[in-house]
Amino acid sequence: MRFYTARDLRTIPKNIWDSLRVSGEVVITNNGKPTALMLNISDDNFEEVSKAVRQAKAMIAFNRMRAKAAAGFMTDDEIADEIASYRREKAKDNE
Repeated sequence: MRFYTARDLRTIPKNIWDSLRVSGEVVITNNGKPTALMLNISDDNFEEVSKAVRQAKAMIAFNRMRAKAAAGFMTDDEIADEIASYRREKAKDNE
Protein backbone atom coordinates (compact mmCIF):
# COMPACT_ATOMS: atom_id res chain seq x y z
CA MET A 1 0.00 0.00 0.00
CA ARG A 2 1.43 3.35 -1.03
CA PHE A 3 1.13 6.61 0.91
CA TYR A 4 0.70 9.99 -0.78
CA THR A 5 0.17 13.46 0.62
CA ALA A 6 -2.88 15.60 -0.04
CA ARG A 7 -0.58 17.84 -2.03
CA ASP A 8 0.37 14.90 -4.26
CA LEU A 9 -3.26 14.75 -5.37
CA ARG A 10 -2.67 18.08 -7.14
CA THR A 11 0.92 17.68 -8.22
CA ILE A 12 1.26 14.02 -9.29
CA PRO A 13 -2.25 12.61 -9.73
CA LYS A 14 -1.12 10.24 -12.50
CA ASN A 15 1.28 8.49 -10.11
CA ILE A 16 -1.53 8.03 -7.60
CA TRP A 17 -3.92 6.57 -10.18
CA ASP A 18 -1.21 4.25 -11.49
CA SER A 19 -0.40 3.07 -7.96
CA LEU A 20 -4.09 2.58 -7.22
CA ARG A 21 -4.50 0.50 -10.36
CA VAL A 22 -1.53 -1.72 -9.42
CA SER A 23 -1.98 -2.18 -5.66
CA GLY A 24 -5.73 -1.60 -5.29
CA GLU A 25 -5.27 0.72 -2.29
CA VAL A 26 -3.69 4.12 -1.71
CA VAL A 27 -3.55 6.10 1.53
CA ILE A 28 -3.73 9.90 1.45
CA THR A 29 -2.06 11.71 4.33
CA ASN A 30 -2.53 15.23 5.65
CA ASN A 31 0.10 16.67 7.98
CA GLY A 32 1.69 13.23 8.16
CA LYS A 33 -1.47 11.48 9.35
CA PRO A 34 -3.60 9.11 7.26
CA THR A 35 -6.86 10.83 6.34
CA ALA A 36 -8.25 8.90 3.37
CA LEU A 37 -8.11 5.45 1.89
CA MET A 38 -8.64 5.16 -1.85
CA LEU A 39 -9.84 1.78 -3.11
CA ASN A 40 -9.80 0.56 -6.69
CA ILE A 41 -13.38 -0.44 -7.50
CA SER A 42 -15.38 -1.07 -10.63
CA ASP A 43 -18.98 -0.54 -11.67
CA ASP A 44 -19.88 -4.15 -11.01
CA ASN A 45 -18.68 -4.17 -7.37
CA PHE A 46 -19.30 -0.56 -6.28
CA GLU A 47 -22.39 -1.31 -4.18
CA GLU A 48 -20.78 -4.34 -2.56
CA VAL A 49 -17.59 -2.46 -1.67
CA SER A 50 -19.39 0.63 -0.36
CA LYS A 51 -21.66 -1.56 1.79
CA ALA A 52 -18.63 -3.40 3.19
CA VAL A 53 -16.92 -0.09 4.03
CA ARG A 54 -20.03 1.20 5.82
CA GLN A 55 -20.30 -2.06 7.78
CA ALA A 56 -16.63 -1.87 8.76
CA LYS A 57 -17.03 1.72 9.97
CA ALA A 58 -20.09 0.75 12.01
CA MET A 59 -18.19 -2.16 13.54
CA ILE A 60 -15.31 0.16 14.48
CA ALA A 61 -17.75 2.53 16.20
CA PHE A 62 -19.40 -0.40 17.99
CA ASN A 63 -16.05 -1.76 19.17
CA ARG A 64 -15.07 1.67 20.50
CA MET A 65 -18.30 1.87 22.47
CA ARG A 66 -17.76 -1.67 23.74
CA ALA A 67 -14.21 -0.84 24.87
CA LYS A 68 -15.41 2.28 26.66
CA ALA A 69 -18.18 0.29 28.33
CA ALA A 70 -15.66 -2.32 29.49
CA ALA A 71 -13.57 0.42 31.07
CA GLY A 72 -16.61 1.83 32.82
CA PHE A 73 -20.09 2.91 31.95
CA MET A 74 -20.54 5.66 29.41
CA THR A 75 -22.52 8.71 30.36
CA ASP A 76 -25.58 9.67 28.34
CA ASP A 77 -23.59 12.54 26.82
CA GLU A 78 -20.77 10.19 25.76
CA ILE A 79 -23.27 7.84 24.12
CA ALA A 80 -24.94 10.75 22.31
CA ASP A 81 -21.54 12.06 21.17
CA GLU A 82 -20.54 8.63 19.83
CA ILE A 83 -23.80 8.26 17.92
CA ALA A 84 -23.53 11.81 16.53
CA SER A 85 -19.94 11.15 15.45
CA TYR A 86 -20.95 8.01 13.59
CA ARG A 87 -23.87 9.79 11.92
CA ARG A 88 -21.56 12.61 10.76
CA GLU A 89 -19.19 10.06 9.22
CA LYS A 90 -22.10 8.28 7.56
CA ALA A 91 -23.41 11.59 6.15
CA LYS A 92 -19.96 12.33 4.70
CA ASP A 93 -19.94 8.92 3.01
CA ASN A 94 -23.32 9.59 1.45
CA GLU A 95 -22.30 12.94 -0.05
